[in-house]
Amino acid sequence: MATKKTEKKDPIAHLSELIHGIKVAMMTTVEEDGTLRSRPMWTHDRDFDGELWFFTREHSPKVDEVERDHHVNLSYSEPGKDRYVSVSGMARLVLDKEKARELWNPTLKAWFPLGVDDPELALLCVTVNKAEYWDTPNKRMVQLVGFVKSVITGEQFRPGENEKVNLDESGPALH
Repeated sequence: MATKKTEKKDPIAHLSELIHGIKVAMMTTVEEDGTLRSRPMWTHDRDFDGELWFFTREHSPKVDEVERDHHVNLSYSEPGKDRYVSVSGMARLVLDKEKARELWNPTLKAWFPLGVDDPELALLCVTVNKAEYWDTPNKRMVQLVGFVKSVITGEQFRPGENEKVNLDESGPALH
C-alpha cells in the first residue's frame, strides 16, 4: 500500500477522529533486556489533543519499563471498519489526583476498587510524536472487487488510505 502525502487535514483532529470510539489500545513498552512487551490499556473517550492518558498502578511492571525507557507505541484496531492506527510517543508517570478525578470513569472501579483515592492509582501520559494509520472506509464488497481485480491484472491492491503523521516540536507536519 502506498503512503500518500496530503496537507488537507489537521493531523491532530484527524487522529482524534480515527481513535475515537476504540476502547482498547495495545501499549508496547521496552523491557530492561530490550525486548518489547504489549498489554491492553483502556482508552478514555475524549478528544485527542496531542496527549493520551491511561490509568495504571504506580508500582507495576509497565511503570518500571516506562521510567527506564519513555518510548511507547500504542496500537488501535477496529477491524469491523478496517481502521488501524499506530501511535508512537513518550510516556511519563503522573501522580495527580485532580487529573485522575477529571479523567475518572466509574468503569475503572473494576481495576481500582477504592476509586480515585486508591493509593496505587497513577496515570501514564503519552505525548504523541508520530502516528500512522490505515483507513478503508469502503464497503467490504468494493474491497473484494478491488482485490480480485488486482489479482487478475497484476496491479498492486490499494484497499484504502495510509498516511504518516509527525507531531514533533516544529508543529504538526504530514509525511
